Amino acid sequence: MWKLARVAWSLRQARRMSIPGPCIVSKRGTDILHDPWFNKDTAFPLTERDRLGLRGLLPPRVISFEQQHQRFMDAYHSLEHNTRGEKETTVSLAKWRILNRLHDRNETLYYRALIDNIKDFAPIVYTPTVGLVCENYGGLYRRPRGMYFSAKDKGEMMSMIHNWPSKQVDMIVVTDGSRILGLGDLGVQGIGIPIGKLDIYVAAAGINPQRILPVMLDVGTNNQKLLEDKLYLGLRQPRLEGDEYLSIVDEFMEAAFARWPKAVIQFEDFQMKWAFETLQRYREKFCMFNDDIQGTAGVALAGLLGAVRAQGKSLNDFMKQKIVVVGAGSAGIGVLNMAKKAISRMWGNNEPFDGNQFWLIDKDGLITKDRKGIDPAAAPFARGYGPEEVEGLREGASLQEVVKKVKPHVLLGLSGVGGIFNEEVLRAMQHSDSCRPAIFAMSNPTKNAECTPKDAFKYAGENIIFASGSPFENVDLGNGKVGYVNQANNMYLFPGIGLGALLSGAKHISDGMLQAAAECLASYITDEDIQKGIIFPSISSIRHITTQVGAAVVHAAVAEGLAEGHGDVSIKELSHMSKEETAEYVARNMWYPIYSPLVHD
Repeated sequence: MWKLARVAWSLRQARRMSIPGPCIVSKRGTDILHDPWFNKDTAFPLTERDRLGLRGLLPPRVISFEQQHQRFMDAYHSLEHNTRGEKETTVSLAKWRILNRLHDRNETLYYRALIDNIKDFAPIVYTPTVGLVCENYGGLYRRPRGMYFSAKDKGEMMSMIHNWPSKQVDMIVVTDGSRILGLGDLGVQGIGIPIGKLDIYVAAAGINPQRILPVMLDVGTNNQKLLEDKLYLGLRQPRLEGDEYLSIVDEFMEAAFARWPKAVIQFEDFQMKWAFETLQRYREKFCMFNDDIQGTAGVALAGLLGAVRAQGKSLNDFMKQKIVVVGAGSAGIGVLNMAKKAISRMWGNNEPFDGNQFWLIDKDGLITKDRKGIDPAAAPFARGYGPEEVEGLREGASLQEVVKKVKPHVLLGLSGVGGIFNEEVLRAMQHSDSCRPAIFAMSNPTKNAECTPKDAFKYAGENIIFASGSPFENVDLGNGKVGYVNQANNMYLFPGIGLGALLSGAKHISDGMLQAAAECLASYITDEDIQKGIIFPSISSIRHITTQVGAAVVHAAVAEGLAEGHGDVSIKELSHMSKEETAEYVARNMWYPIYSPLVHD
């Protein structure tokens, strides 16, 4: 890791390079005040008030950007104080509303508040509160954000894409709403996920918010409750399937890249069959990735490698880890595929992979080769390898049975089933073949976590390594001891993957680029923190983490011959950059919220 002085320098450079020149606007008067991108509220200087027709439309006192930020934070803390004792969901939605109102009014101030308070605000604009927002989207909707392409728009998307006002878009996050977090099919209400993800792209990766696009592909919903809900805003029809479904996604992809050929697209919260299908369909044609499959896998791989270090072993021992994965959806299979590829990449194919270190469990129990109608994606990880198989474990064996007999080094949950790591399962982890077993309860939102950290440390022992997908507080173990809760969240990786792909001008996003991102994150933590049980860094340092991850992705793209350069930076220049120079290049290209001087056209 860089020394702290260099870290501080790179962040100062990022802010310095973000100092804007004058911005030419065609609006005047109240039209400026009603545009959240140009609006500065009471921070408009008197000279701008004169030339933009604002004099008399604002209170006479000019308030600085810093004062505005402090005023908002005072209002936010007042809300926190006034809602103490209220239900957690009520408080979370109240916090989301106050942030959303600021977003609707003044985007520059909104992103300044988000960046400077990322640890507190990420759980509101992103997981877990975003799940609540999606569930209640019909009632919370106030103004449009992003674009909606529906099954009724077939044949019109190539022209529709030009309705988006931004001339350039760098980052697109798209969902079809079919598998929102662990909440299932939420149809058009899933638009909250792309909006939240792109807020993190702005805050963590410094993507310019004028160059982002949240997208909802509304192909219907199979959620009968939504179809009967009078506030539901999407198509009231069953989901399209087969070729009809793919034709909608195909048309959107062609339209998006026809207008913005250098954009990066992230697929988010597609149900398993379409997640894998669309990834394979587009990954060699467009610069895209699926965060549920590849982002989750990368974060999990970083955690698995960190767990090996925390157990006092070398990374070469990763191949010997016994890992039980609970959840055979897109995320669980994605983790197994990336772990498999990491073994081949890190050890040069010297060791044959036979899948024998993994046990995969779904709702029907342990998956073995005896499973009838096994999903093709899960088939490579089905058990049944002859004499070395754990005695007595058969098709459909329960989670408790598997943990007791396998004695895994790692228990990893991506099931979406809250509490599935019950007391019996956690107590069984005390008999792990590792002196320091790892328990990852990675399902989101919070209510879907496989277990709480409090229960994990109580029943599995104080020496475990614990990680969750949603934020939890550290656990007080008594006698001055702390049970550290690591947040194994995709926001550590997807901003850097997207930014690195963008700044390298990558033709597509390869497995090598994704694994380089995961390995970078895994190496970020110091040995001192690892010994404490800390395997993921603090969210508060997300911009620096993203700088490092983005630089690793750029390097991998160049090394694999996938980079084409970005803007004025050629592939030749990229190829001659050292690692530190690449990180500085990434930091310089991060947007930071500063009010631009406005000049009327």
